[in-house]
Amino acid sequence: MSTRLDALKQLSLVVADTGDLTAIRRYRPQDATTNPSLILKAFELPDYQPLIDEELAALQAGGGDREALAEHAVDRLAVAMGSEIAQVVPGRVSTEVAAKLSFDEAASIRKAHELIELYERRGVSRDRVLIKLASTWEGIRAAEVLEKEGINCNLTLLFSEAQAQACFDAGVFLVSPFVGRVTDWYKQATGQDFTPETDPGVKFVRSVCQRVSQGGFDTVVMGASFRNTGQVLALAGCPRLTISPALLEELSASEGEVARGVEIQDGRGQRPAPLGEPAFRWGHNQDAMANDKLAEGIRRFAEDQAHLERLIAERLAAH
Repeated sequence: MSTRLDALKQLSLVVADTGDLTAIRRYRPQDATTNPSLILKAFELPDYQPLIDEELAALQAGGGDREALAEHAVDRLAVAMGSEIAQVVPGRVSTEVAAKLSFDEAASIRKAHELIELYERRGVSRDRVLIKLASTWEGIRAAEVLEKEGINCNLTLLFSEAQAQACFDAGVFLVSPFVGRVTDWYKQATGQDFTPETDPGVKFVRSVCQRVSQGGFDTVVMGASFRNTGQVLALAGCPRLTISPALLEELSASEGEVARGVEIQDGRGQRPAPLGEPAFRWGHNQDAMANDKLAEGIRRFAEDQAHLERLIAERLAAH
């Protein structure tokens, strides 16, 4: 009998939610997705130390203000790590635009161009990269521009139906609706525990899959932010699932069949009218959970980016 991870791979494309090369080699995902929090963890991994030293030495040789160098180094390191990952996975690597740009469309577009240029300098073509942007109105508008330029995007920190609809309207390549963080909010708000079938995060991702399917949109849905394997298995059949190494290990260590939890229809239903900015902001505003978790997620990623910049500045000062 096959492992549950192998069985899951028959229903969904599995993505590694990590920057750890050892874990990526072990679980053989199709794609890998990173964010500032994961890059911060990877910064301490032995596999990356020679690469980090090389990048920081090259930056320092160019001179400049240490703080500015540290900020630029985060992009350089994210791309350097992403390029290493691209040699291991057959598919794509997601790399995030700094969270502090989440409300600046023009700056997000510029940063995406810089990241793609850094990848191309390393021999990684843009069709191997997904630019990650927060699912703010400005982030979605930036993604719309980038998609038309042939730069595919992954819209992350997605918690509301309004965010999902605006992403579909904009023609983004992929969205990452969060499961665990949705459930965390409802657990705290209600004091309840949930089964996989009553789980609010699972229900939310299923509704996003249904919306994209019924509207005949081309956007790929990738469930993200899982807290346990029950949530993962309940979403078997979702086009993509990005899963942490700890949960990948649990799935690979157990045997059994996996039932489809998400049905994707190929039919072309009637599309809703595109959301304008007022309707988007009102729709998102009406979801207290989505408001809280989007704001919190942006703050957390920005804090991790700032922490990483401080660590880099310390290393630069030590050399």
